[in-house]
Amino acid sequence: LNGPNGEKWKASEDEEFGSLIENETWDLCDLPPGKKAITSKMIYRHKYGPEGELTRYKSRLVARGFQQTKGKDYDEVFAPVGKGTTLRVLLAIAALLGWKIRQMDIVTAFLNGIIMEEVYMKQPEGLDDGSGRVCRLKKAIYGLKQAPHS
Repeated sequence: LNGPNGEKWKASEDEEFGSLIENETWDLCDLPPGKKAITSKMIYRHKYGPEGELTRYKSRLVARGFQQTKGKDYDEVFAPVGKGTTLRVLLAIAALLGWKIRQMDIVTAFLNGIIMEEVYMKQPEGLDDGSGRVCRLKKAIYGLKQAPHS
Protein backbone atom coordinates (compact mmCIF):
# COMPACT_ATOMS: atom_id res chain seq x y z
CA LEU A 1 0.00 0.00 0.00
CA ASN A 2 3.01 2.23 -0.33
CA GLY A 3 2.62 2.91 -4.06
CA PRO A 4 1.21 5.92 -5.90
CA ASN A 5 -2.39 4.72 -5.32
CA GLY A 6 -1.83 3.58 -1.74
CA GLU A 7 -4.68 5.67 -0.36
CA LYS A 8 -7.14 4.09 -2.82
CA TRP A 9 -5.99 0.58 -1.91
CA LYS A 10 -6.22 1.44 1.81
CA ALA A 11 -9.80 2.70 1.33
CA SER A 12 -10.64 -0.51 -0.53
CA GLU A 13 -9.14 -2.60 2.26
CA ASP A 14 -11.08 -0.64 4.89
CA GLU A 15 -14.29 -1.27 2.91
CA GLU A 16 -13.58 -5.03 2.90
CA PHE A 17 -12.85 -5.10 6.62
CA GLY A 18 -16.01 -3.03 7.23
CA SER A 19 -18.12 -5.59 5.36
CA LEU A 20 -16.61 -8.47 7.30
CA ILE A 21 -17.27 -6.77 10.63
CA GLU A 22 -20.76 -5.58 9.67
CA ASN A 23 -21.71 -9.13 8.59
CA GLU A 24 -20.42 -10.52 11.91
CA THR A 25 -18.21 -12.95 10.02
CA TRP A 26 -16.28 -14.06 13.11
CA ASP A 27 -15.97 -13.86 16.88
CA LEU A 28 -12.63 -13.37 18.58
CA CYS A 29 -11.71 -16.12 21.04
CA ASP A 30 -8.79 -18.06 22.45
CA LEU A 31 -7.68 -20.97 20.29
CA PRO A 32 -8.97 -24.20 21.89
CA PRO A 33 -6.38 -26.88 22.70
CA GLY A 34 -5.81 -29.27 19.81
CA LYS A 35 -7.09 -26.82 17.18
CA LYS A 36 -5.03 -24.93 14.64
CA ALA A 37 -5.72 -21.55 13.11
CA ILE A 38 -5.34 -21.04 9.39
CA THR A 39 -3.95 -17.81 8.01
CA SER A 40 -5.34 -15.37 5.48
CA LYS A 41 -4.11 -12.78 3.03
CA MET A 42 -5.50 -9.75 1.28
CA ILE A 43 -5.89 -9.94 -2.51
CA TYR A 44 -5.90 -6.71 -4.51
CA ARG A 45 -7.46 -6.31 -7.97
CA HIS A 46 -8.44 -3.57 -10.36
CA LYS A 47 -12.03 -3.60 -11.67
CA TYR A 48 -12.65 -2.27 -15.16
CA GLY A 49 -15.77 -0.92 -16.87
CA PRO A 50 -17.15 -1.92 -20.26
CA GLU A 51 -14.86 0.53 -22.06
CA GLY A 52 -11.78 -0.79 -20.29
CA GLU A 53 -11.56 2.17 -17.91
CA LEU A 54 -10.48 1.61 -14.31
CA THR A 55 -13.60 1.83 -12.17
CA ARG A 56 -12.62 0.46 -8.80
CA TYR A 57 -9.87 -0.76 -6.52
CA LYS A 58 -11.03 -4.05 -4.97
CA SER A 59 -9.57 -5.75 -1.91
CA ARG A 60 -10.70 -9.16 -0.69
CA LEU A 61 -9.68 -11.10 2.42
CA VAL A 62 -9.01 -14.71 1.43
CA ALA A 63 -8.50 -17.60 3.85
CA ARG A 64 -5.67 -19.94 3.03
CA GLY A 65 -7.97 -22.95 2.80
CA PHE A 66 -5.15 -25.20 1.63
CA GLN A 67 -4.11 -25.26 5.30
CA GLN A 68 -7.37 -27.01 6.25
CA THR A 69 -7.32 -30.75 6.89
CA LYS A 70 -10.02 -32.95 5.34
CA GLY A 71 -12.00 -34.80 8.00
CA LYS A 72 -10.88 -32.36 10.68
CA ASP A 73 -11.69 -28.89 9.33
CA TYR A 74 -14.18 -29.91 6.64
CA ASP A 75 -15.90 -33.04 5.35
CA GLU A 76 -16.91 -32.36 1.78
CA VAL A 77 -16.36 -29.87 -0.99
CA PHE A 78 -19.47 -29.28 -3.04
CA ALA A 79 -20.77 -26.21 -4.84
CA PRO A 80 -24.35 -26.19 -6.12
CA VAL A 81 -24.55 -24.41 -9.44
CA GLY A 82 -27.40 -23.66 -11.80
CA LYS A 83 -27.29 -24.83 -15.39
CA GLY A 84 -27.41 -22.43 -18.29
CA THR A 85 -30.42 -24.24 -19.74
CA THR A 86 -32.37 -23.61 -16.54
CA LEU A 87 -31.67 -19.89 -16.81
CA ARG A 88 -32.70 -19.84 -20.46
CA VAL A 89 -35.99 -21.60 -19.65
CA LEU A 90 -36.74 -19.13 -16.86
CA LEU A 91 -35.97 -16.19 -19.14
CA ALA A 92 -38.18 -17.65 -21.88
CA ILE A 93 -41.08 -18.10 -19.43
CA ALA A 94 -40.62 -14.55 -18.13
CA ALA A 95 -40.64 -13.19 -21.69
CA LEU A 96 -43.73 -15.24 -22.57
CA LEU A 97 -45.61 -13.97 -19.51
CA GLY A 98 -44.38 -10.40 -19.89
CA TRP A 99 -42.60 -10.36 -16.54
CA LYS A 100 -39.98 -7.73 -15.78
CA ILE A 101 -36.50 -9.07 -15.20
CA ARG A 102 -34.09 -7.32 -12.90
CA GLN A 103 -30.45 -7.90 -12.18
CA MET A 104 -28.72 -7.09 -8.94
CA ASP A 105 -25.24 -7.36 -7.58
CA ILE A 106 -24.80 -8.22 -3.92
CA VAL A 107 -21.31 -7.13 -2.95
CA THR A 108 -20.99 -9.51 0.00
CA ALA A 109 -23.22 -12.38 -1.16
CA PHE A 110 -20.47 -14.92 -0.62
CA LEU A 111 -20.09 -13.85 3.01
CA ASN A 112 -23.65 -14.76 3.99
CA GLY A 113 -23.13 -18.53 4.13
CA ILE A 114 -23.11 -19.86 7.67
CA ILE A 115 -20.57 -22.62 8.31
CA MET A 116 -21.22 -25.42 10.78
CA GLU A 117 -17.64 -26.60 11.27
CA GLU A 118 -15.33 -25.00 13.81
CA VAL A 119 -12.82 -23.05 11.74
CA TYR A 120 -10.29 -20.78 13.36
CA MET A 121 -8.26 -18.13 11.55
CA LYS A 122 -5.47 -15.92 12.79
CA GLN A 123 -6.50 -12.29 12.97
CA PRO A 124 -5.91 -10.60 9.61
CA GLU A 125 -3.03 -8.20 9.27
CA GLY A 126 -4.48 -4.74 9.68
CA LEU A 127 -7.17 -5.91 12.14
CA ASP A 128 -4.99 -7.72 14.68
CA ASP A 129 -5.69 -6.30 18.14
CA GLY A 130 -2.50 -7.84 19.58
CA SER A 131 -4.44 -9.98 22.09
CA GLY A 132 -3.25 -13.31 20.66
CA ARG A 133 -6.87 -14.37 20.13
CA VAL A 134 -8.07 -15.92 16.87
CA CYS A 135 -11.17 -15.51 14.73
CA ARG A 136 -13.74 -18.31 15.07
CA LEU A 137 -15.44 -18.06 11.71
CA LYS A 138 -19.24 -17.98 11.79
CA LYS A 139 -19.63 -17.31 8.09
CA ALA A 140 -17.76 -18.41 5.02
CA ILE A 141 -15.05 -16.30 3.51
CA TYR A 142 -13.29 -16.74 0.21
CA GLY A 143 -10.71 -19.50 0.18
CA LEU A 144 -12.30 -21.87 2.71
CA LYS A 145 -12.90 -25.41 1.51
CA GLN A 146 -16.54 -25.25 2.62
CA ALA A 147 -17.18 -21.72 1.33
CA PRO A 148 -18.83 -22.60 -2.03
CA HIS A 149 -21.55 -24.71 -0.42
CA SER A 150 -22.27 -22.78 2.78
